[in-house]
Amino acid sequence: MRTPICDEFGIEYPILAFTPSEHVAAAVSRAGGLGVLGCVRFNDTEELDRTLTWMDENTDGKPYGVDVVMPMKIPTEGTSIDLSSYIPEEHKKFVDETLLKLGVPPLPEGEGREGVLGWLHSMARSHVDVALQHRPVFIANALGSPPVDVIEQCHAGGLKVGALAGAPKHALSHVANGVDIIIAQGYEAGGHTGEIASMVLTPDIVDAVGPDVPVLGAGGIGSGRQVAASLALGAQGVWTGSIWLGTEEYRNLSANHSAWETAFTRATSADTVRTRVYTGKPARLLKTKWTEAWAEEGAPEPLPMPLQNLLVAEAHNRIVASNDPDVISMPVGQIVGRMNEIRPVADIIAELVAGFEEATKRLDTIREG
Repeated sequence: MRTPICDEFGIEYPILAFTPSEHVAAAVSRAGGLGVLGCVRFNDTEELDRTLTWMDENTDGKPYGVDVVMPMKIPTEGTSIDLSSYIPEEHKKFVDETLLKLGVPPLPEGEGREGVLGWLHSMARSHVDVALQHRPVFIANALGSPPVDVIEQCHAGGLKVGALAGAPKHALSHVANGVDIIIAQGYEAGGHTGEIASMVLTPDIVDAVGPDVPVLGAGGIGSGRQVAASLALGAQGVWTGSIWLGTEEYRNLSANHSAWETAFTRATSADTVRTRVYTGKPARLLKTKWTEAWAEEGAPEPLPMPLQNLLVAEAHNRIVASNDPDVISMPVGQIVGRMNEIRPVADIIAELVAGFEEATKRLDTIREG
């Protein structure tokens, strides 16, 4: 399983793994893939700096990447306190009443009330600045093409730039702005996603951008057969995410992991929903009592990014602290139906590779008759 992406990044397998956990990202890189650390959770740039220093020291000298959340259009923004004044009281009341109805207790006074500021453009820029002081080889943007000056900044630092795309027109726009690698994020994927399924989207984008622009297939990839299918559709590699939530290494991210593990190991591929309640942009989440409450008649429409994130920030912290699998709020793709146990990262990489080999041998047998 070797494609030009392997040579580009100096990796053994064309498997890229997005994750908010540095332990997962480092383990993926050590196992031959490219771990990509999501930076959006870091409100403190010093904490991100310490985490990337840890990555530098715990990847056995192997490459890794980072992922930021940055719209191309530079918004007018203030602090989270300034922005909170734009949140309607109706929305605040709905969140408070919903949490009460779902039995989610309040946090101790003074704990966990600040939202994730990585959704702010200025914070995402600071994440890029910190990353360039370390040794990632790749930086991806979850909201499409970053501003051109950021792309140029990354290129000057020797990094390749990737961007998620949910339609061919988005991919073409990214390439025109200077993006190096397109991540074709299909409808099945967890987190921010478009409306076109991977089986259609990947070849559409491959054909649109042409042979000189590498494309990574994303969405619904949790087995070697699915890796093989994505490469057969023209991708040079795969961008994975949800499957790493079910790893032993992911447990290092939070002490309250039992509720999440219970929730996803019992879920089927039908137990997700694409909604704007998480960030204000369409994102696929695990379907729970929290997401269902927002879909009920009389519930307010989610606010635009970043106001929705600020609105639900404390709610998310309370939900995590409650450790209730029926209420948990977590982005995850339809591949969750295959996530039935907790395993080490290295085992999943090995299974992806072995499954790819089995799938391609089966195709060889079919071709040869």
